[in-house]
Amino acid sequence: MANNSGEVPKALRFIPLENNPEVMTSLVHKLGLSPELAWHDVYSLDDPSLLAFVPRPAHALLLVFPVSSAYKKAREEEDSSLPDYAGTGPEEEVLWFRQTIGNACGLMGILHATCNGMTRDLIAPSTPLSTLIAKALPLDPTARAKIIESSEDLATAHASAAVEGDTQAPRAEDRIDLHYVAFVKSAKGNLWELDGSRKGPLNRGKLEEEEDVLSERAIEMGPKRFLKREEEVGGGELRFSILALGPGL
Repeated sequence: MANNSGEVPKALRFIPLENNPEVMTSLVHKLGLSPELAWHDVYSLDDPSLLAFVPRPAHALLLVFPVSSAYKKAREEEDSSLPDYAGTGPEEEVLWFRQTIGNACGLMGILHATCNGMTRDLIAPSTPLSTLIAKALPLDPTARAKIIESSEDLATAHASAAVEGDTQAPRAEDRIDLHYVAFVKSAKGNLWELDGSRKGPLNRGKLEEEEDVLSERAIEMGPKRFLKREEEVGGGELRFSILALGPGL
């Protein structure tokens, strides 16, 4: 997500990622995720026939949407009552990363989706993802962010993926109005909203053992919660897309 405050140094900006399942799949495989998993387009949250095309179980979702005034207001209101997250250590239910790199919300979504829940068990050893997890687990969010800032493996893989999309890639300096948010199911069965621009991870509710992140309740607690807010405000843009991380075809 582009940082409009000007606080992020120019050197710490990435070219935004295209919300493209082939690009995202290639990226996570380069970073160390098993080829058993891949990203898939989700064409509807309501039509069972279209949802049936998505391989299941779905372990994570990436919601991409415009940064509207309604979103900004809702985020500020919710965050105002929350403390800054300071979790650390292997007992954390989810591994959360604070975003400090401009236009890197796509990468943050990828990291949150792959480093949590059942997906973490499908990361190969001695890869950028496994190395990141090992280094980040004992650290607080500030120190974790510095690891991401200084990782040549992450920067190189991201730069390669950023120019692989179907459309011409914008510049790192460009201000982009689209933002990525990840939804994952933890090992304890909770649905978490993971966004590096928030104060910390957000627990959206409990899922049953058989429910994945594309189950009816998960959709209601996750992506539809956001979409309904935009609709209620009136005039809010409903331009969005969703990718699901599930079995490869």
